[in-house]
Formats: sequence, C-alpha cells, structure tokens
Amino acid sequence: MSSPTTSELLSLAENIKAWGKALGFQQVGICDVDLEQHESHLKSWLEKGYAGDMHYMSEHGMKRARPAELLPGTMRVISVRMDYLPPDAKFAKTLKKKQQAYISRYALGRDYHKLLRARLKKLGEKIKQECAELNFRPFVDSAPVLEHAIAQKAGIGWTGKHSLTINSQAGSWFFLGELFVDIPLPVDKPVTENCGSCTACLTICPTQAIVEPYVVDARRCISYLTIEQKGAIPIRYRALIGNRVYGCDDCQLICPWNRYANITDEADFHPRKKLMSQDLIDLFAWDEVTFLKNTEGSPIRRIGFERWQRNLAVGLGNANYSEEIVTVLHNALGQTTELVREHIYWALEQQHNKAAEISSDDSRLTQRLIRSIEKGLVRDA
Repeated sequence: MSSPTTSELLSLAENIKAWGKALGFQQVGICDVDLEQHESHLKSWLEKGYAGDMHYMSEHGMKRARPAELLPGTMRVISVRMDYLPPDAKFAKTLKKKQQAYISRYALGRDYHKLLRARLKKLGEKIKQECAELNFRPFVDSAPVLEHAIAQKAGIGWTGKHSLTINSQAGSWFFLGELFVDIPLPVDKPVTENCGSCTACLTICPTQAIVEPYVVDARRCISYLTIEQKGAIPIRYRALIGNRVYGCDDCQLICPWNRYANITDEADFHPRKKLMSQDLIDLFAWDEVTFLKNTEGSPIRRIGFERWQRNLAVGLGNANYSEEIVTVLHNALGQTTELVREHIYWALEQQHNKAAEISSDDSRLTQRLIRSIEKGLVRDA
C-alpha cells in the first residue's frame, strides 16, 4: 500500500485494533507524537529529585516526551493494554499475615516485558505486511517513553492521582506497551481525567509517596525501595514497608475504579505457587541457586539475590515476634553480605523490641491478676 488514502488508513487502523485483540491485548489505541504539554511536569519532577537513583530518567532529558527523537520518523504511537489481575489474588489475606511475604501481583507470574514485546513485534510485522514501507519499534519499559501520557492520548485511560493509568471499565490492573510507527494513522480521542475529588490513593500510601495529586516521589515509594533502590533501605521507611518484599499495590487496591477490573485470561500472569503467599522465613531460607531457579522468567530476578534477602530481612523484622525468626536471622549473619547484614541487625532489633513488649504485657497482666486476688475479685487457689 503506497501513499495510502484516508479511507485506507482508517481501514488499516481498524484492522490494527482487531489484530491487537487477537494477539491478546484488551485494548488498542493510537495517538500522535506531540507530548509537549507533559514536558514541564517531567522537567519539574526530575529537578525535584523524585526519580531517586533512577538516573536513566534524567539521562534522556526530554526525549521521553519526544517519541520522534527516540525513533526518527515516528508519526504515530500505538498504545496497548493487557490485563494482569490474577484469579484469587489474596490481597488482604496476605497483607494481614505479617509472617507471609507480599509480592506485587504483577510480579507473581511471568515477566510481562518479554511477553508484551513479543506480541507487539508480531503486531508490527502484521501491519508491515499491509504497507509498502513501514518502520516500527516496540517498547515495554525498555526506553524513555511516557507510557501513561501516551495511553491517555490514545484513549486507553487517564492518568490517576497515583500516576498510573485508569480505565473506567477495567480499573488499573493492566500493563502498557507501545509500538512506534512511521505512518499517519488516524488518531483516537484522548481520555479526560475522572478521579474527581477522590484522594484515597494519597491517603492510603504507607510512606506518603504521593506527595501531591499526580506526583509520586519515587524515593519514598515502596515499589522503588524494594526494587530500584540498590543500597540500604532508609531506616525511616523500613517499618512502613511491612511484609511487602517486592513492590506495593496499596494505591491500586484502594482505588474505587478497580471494582471494574477484569481477571486476566493470560495463564503466564497467574501466580506461581512458590511465590504466592509464602512465609517470609521460607523464602529467606533460599540460597542463590534456589532463588535463580524459582524466579526464572520472573521480573523478581532483576533485583538479584542480595536485594531479595535485604527485603526479606526487613519483612522478618516487621513480622510478629518469633523465636524461630530470631534464630534464623542470627544464623544468617555470618553467611551473607554487608548490605543484608545491616538489615538483619535492624530486624533483630525489631524482634527484640517486640519480645520486650510481650514480656511487659505479661508483667502487666500478672500485676493485674495479683491486684484482683488481693481485692477478692478472683479466687486465690
């Protein structure tokens, strides 16, 4: 198809959406490459240091908001959505059990990056079959792309106050991917913001990382702290992390729009038994070989064994007092790295404090019983 007419481009756009859905995407939208209105927000976010140690965010400057600079010749961006909410997600059940490890639900199955990229590549190849010439490139968190701004402009959903994309009929439990193309496809209507006066996500955030609507200070975010943070987790956030050892879903869990979220049909996104609702102490017992085996094909593997143990040590410190936990932590001190050891010492201190509280409570109960006996309120057998 050379120099396609308007009607041909309209037909192609409809076909692209049909092909995308056949490949497993729940939604496909198209937008142009003008993201200039987002540049000031991005610049301000970077200048305030909210990217933390994610230096790659600033290294690319404003290229993130300029798709045509990332791939010269790009005229349109095809944005896709793929749902990942697993069946029987056990959100509250796991969060309530302090001895169990909570892993962000997107990470319980296969690494979505490879899956989405492969599907996007297939979509690009399908489009190329219909065009005389086409250059395309798929992206899934693999380059400086403003995926949420693109999704909003392509009609996928609006950017919520927690900075994630929300769809009125599917909530926010989905992955995004982009396909850059150099053909002038017709574009979709952008979605307008629809969070209204709701501030549930700002209020629920354990570390108050959403410093204002639509602005997240990554340095405070549990997902950043447990995944992107390479060194020690700041002490002031450790107790707030609770049993979340990889990522955090709180801002999505509280979002009222997620009552409309759909369960995924992708078996690859279903939870692995070795990761779902496992005891912290059992995961901490893994050696590096076991970690690599059990996280093969999982996004968790990217943080490496050392940070995995670091996160678990924090979780064990936040768990209810247990002599077994104390013993396990003590035994690990001589067999781990300096980074993990620092967090083990912190965890032991937390466990010691909890043991002291238990003893104090027992003492207070004993004194209360003695006073009751003295007053004749209970029988002194």
